[in-house]
Amino acid sequence: MKKIEAIIKPFKLDDVREALSDIGITGMTVTEVRGFGRQKGHTELYRGAEYMVDFLPKVKMEIVIADELAGQCIETIIEVAQTGKIGDGKIFVYDVERVIRIRTGEENENAV
Repeated sequence: MKKIEAIIKPFKLDDVREALSDIGITGMTVTEVRGFGRQKGHTELYRGAEYMVDFLPKVKMEIVIADELAGQCIETIIEVAQTGKIGDGKIFVYDVERVIRIRTGEENENAV
């Protein structure tokens, strides 16, 4: 199994969720996060004073899926979340050793 973490722009969340649902991915965890990479933040004007916004708002999606679906999931996220501008985000892929559903004790693919 694989765990896919995608950091994307917040306004792309609904589109990505719908596209993943269309390919059969039904579960995910979403967290509002803040950070920066090459984008390095930006300056804003507030009441006549300029200030630096270092950490930009993003959304982190976490999805655990069977190995066979990982490639399609990654391609879908890239296709839908990409704007072509700096700050589109990143995707991280991890191996998952074991998953256990607490309520039933089911494991691995049956628990996802």
